[in-house]
Amino acid sequence: MNTTEFRAAFSGIEDQVSKVIVGQQDVIRHVLIAVIAGGHALLEGVPGLGKTMLIRTLAEVLDLQFSRIQFTPDLMPADIVGTDILEESEDGRRAFRFQPGPVFANLVLADEINRATPKTQSALLEAMQERTVTVAQRTYPLAAPFFVLATQNPIEMEGTYPLPEAQLDRFLFKVKVGFPSSAELVEILFRTTGVSLPGTTHAADGPAIVAMGELARQVPVASHVADYAAGLIVATHPESASAPPMVKQYVRYGASPRGAQALVLGAKVLALVAGRVNVALDDLRVMAPAALRHRLLLNFEGQAEGISTDAMIQELLDTVQPL
Repeated sequence: MNTTEFRAAFSGIEDQVSKVIVGQQDVIRHVLIAVIAGGHALLEGVPGLGKTMLIRTLAEVLDLQFSRIQFTPDLMPADIVGTDILEESEDGRRAFRFQPGPVFANLVLADEINRATPKTQSALLEAMQERTVTVAQRTYPLAAPFFVLATQNPIEMEGTYPLPEAQLDRFLFKVKVGFPSSAELVEILFRTTGVSLPGTTHAADGPAIVAMGELARQVPVASHVADYAAGLIVATHPESASAPPMVKQYVRYGASPRGAQALVLGAKVLALVAGRVNVALDDLRVMAPAALRHRLLLNFEGQAEGISTDAMIQELLDTVQPL
């Protein structure tokens, strides 16, 4: 695959998803960038904004094996990864056979992921990081490509469990889904209240997504761009001399090295989308909110005052200058 084919495939996927999803171009693009970069994405927004529909539509457009897991308080880890079941053969012998869970798919929708207990949420940790599942001391590989796209509701706190920091860090991006404009809302009504609903066609498949990801990883990063990415990450830690005042006052712990990886991988894909074969500083700035907003852990003062991590990231971008 070359850069021209990459741009054509990317544009084709966006166009097909946009036949179903009205507006939300930034959300569609960020989720698609995460998928091509080989990462997972967490979509946060109030109910009814089409988060689940977006993920389901993306699976259809990419012709991927799709699995949906509805997270609830009584969901158990075995309901996600699978379990060994005892079977009796025709000759009367009994043996355990592994019954795969819904995580064995190409694209897994973890719907309302924060409604399950931390024990159940942690069942995804190995799958998201190592692309394997271990049950009864046996390890089973997951088919490539493998992505977890999760949704959560930010306003309803009753019956929810905050995601563990270790799991949050495994999401390449956290994407905020905003409310549509008046014109977009009108278009939604026209598309969804008629006799027929809009449909899509396949624009790519699993091997094509893998090839696009491999091409993106070949995009070179200049030393000053890598230094800028590292500088942004270091400045998210309050003990750093380069941290802006807002970070020193309100942040308990900053972004991990995975944050730097998310920045650079997302920027590489974005560069190819723009028709360039090199990463620019602006690519990092565009990717910074999605890559870092879930990796800044606020202290008690920041939580009490309702400090926005997006505002903090903007201060980072205004403060940290390229070398």
